[in-house]
This record gives sequence, structure tokens and C-alpha cells, in this order.
Amino acid sequence: MSYQLRRRAAVFGAAVLLAAAALPAFAQDKPTLKLSAVFSEQDIRAEMTKRFAEDIKDDFTLEPYFGGTLFKQGTELVALQRGNLQMGNIAPQDISNQIPAWSVLTSAYLFRDYDHLKTFFKSDVGAEFKQMAEDQLGVHILGPTYFGTRQVGLRTDKKINTPADMAGIKLRMPGGDAWQFLGTALGANPTPMAYAEVYTGLQTGAIDGQDNPLPNVENMKFYEVTKEIVLTSHLVGFDLWTIASSVWNDMTPEQQAKLQAAADKELEWSAQQHLAREAELVQFFKDKGLDVYTPDVAAFRAFAQDKYLKSDLAKDWPAGVVDKINAL
Repeated sequence: MSYQLRRRAAVFGAAVLLAAAALPAFAQDKPTLKLSAVFSEQDIRAEMTKRFAEDIKDDFTLEPYFGGTLFKQGTELVALQRGNLQMGNIAPQDISNQIPAWSVLTSAYLFRDYDHLKTFFKSDVGAEFKQMAEDQLGVHILGPTYFGTRQVGLRTDKKINTPADMAGIKLRMPGGDAWQFLGTALGANPTPMAYAEVYTGLQTGAIDGQDNPLPNVENMKFYEVTKEIVLTSHLVGFDLWTIASSVWNDMTPEQQAKLQAAADKELEWSAQQHLAREAELVQFFKDKGLDVYTPDVAAFRAFAQDKYLKSDLAKDWPAGVVDKINAL
């Protein structure tokens, strides 16, 4: 090769390297996205995660970790913030620990049902809450991961009709002030315990009960160590399909659009699977010998809302936000 040809080749090679360097990091290769979730591999949301991985496989390699095996429950958000994790299924209560205004989204009887929840996250007021997380925490929220309406399951056979009947009951709740207050707002004695320890806790009597949506009760086989399920319907259960803002911002607009479209598709698929399963499980649990019944939900709602509005949590809620959400 002549000197001129070698020089042209070198110049061309340098130009290619410079052009590549000018591209966002994610435009150059197919990155691996590690995702941490506390739900088990038998959960509907694990199937959702696998479907999501298939949807984005041309652009990303999703590496999921289920059952809290990579990061324990409640530590995923900090892992995202520190750059140790790319994606996480994050509880809104964990966000409220850092952004007190978010505690309104964890309060009992705020959302009426899944459709109300979905409408909120697509609304202007929902966009304001997502922007808070982006600006203050450095995480980008793709959407809510609905996992059912939370109900109370007890190892005792004490009949529950009003919050007064919950007095003295050691009700397992996840750690964190927002979760613990929710237990109090049901009239119970909230007891922090990791999700993976709940079955043994019920079995040994370390706790008297737990609150989870019915599909979780089935997946984790809590019904084996439970005598009754009280359909309090106190919280529309959801987590947040979340990606670190630094990772999101490194993507091209096309990659962002593909990831968001896949998230929208599979989050909706998962929600519909949960709704269908919830409708079936009441009879399933009755067939297993559990007493499944509805208490005085109006009494629970009034008691809980009064607790929240009189608490320190409410002082951090944006003015008028409850009315805005109710109006959706």
C-alpha cells in the first residue's frame, strides 16, 4: 500500500472512531440491562418480564433477577441511584421515603381500581409525580406494575368487620414508614418483615397476618398457613417499572420509544392477567377451606382516610392533589 493510501486509510479510520465516540453509548452496541425484582419466578410479573425481554431483544439484553436475589426488597432504588443497577421494579413507598409528597400515592383507598391507577399515570398530575422522581431521584418511570388489590389474610379465625376488630393483630407490612402507617390505618399493629419470610412468619405465629393481593397469596402459598381472607380492598397494589435516568438518557430517541412501547404493552398484559386471576381466586381459596368475606369497607375507608389526613404524612402532599386524583 502506498503512503497516500495508508494515510487515507488512517484518516478514514480516525473519522469512524470520532463518529462513534459522538454517538450515545447505547447507540454503539446492545447493552445489558440488569433488572431486580422482589417477586418470585412463579409470579405473573415474572412472565411479563420475560415477554418484555423478548420484545426488546434486538436492542437490549435484559438480565432479570427475581425473588430479591440481586438486591433485597427496599434497596433497589438506591442501587439504581448508585449506578449498580439499570432497571428495577420499585415500590412507591420506597420513593416516598425520599420524596415525602409521594406518600399520597401510597395512602389507603386513594385509587378506586386499576383503570383509575392507569389513568392517573397518563394524566398531567401523574406526569408531575414522575417528573419529581426524575428530577430528585434520577430515575425514569416507565409505568405502574399492577399486581392486584391488597386484602388482609389472617392465621386466626377472628371475625373482622371494622378496624376496631384489627386491634392487637400483628399484621406483616414491608419496612418503611409509609408501609407501617398503612398497617396502622387499618387498625392493626404493623410488623416489618421481608416478603420471603412471611410464610414462615405465619406458620410460626411470629405474625398474625399479612396484606397482599390474592395472586400473591396464591403464588407464595400463604393460603396454606392462613384461615381467613378479609376483603378490605384497602390499596390498589402497584410497583413502578423503573430505569435509571442515566441509562435512559444514554439511549437514542428510537431506543427510548421501543423500550416504552414494550413496557406499555407488557404492563397492560400483566394487569389484565392479574384482574382475571383475582376474579377466580376467591372461589379457589374457599375451596381450600378458607373463610373469605367482605367486612364493612365503608368503615375501613373512613377510619383510614381520617388517620391519613390527621397524620404528618398529609402535610407533605401537594395542595389539592387528592381532589385532582379523585376527579380523574
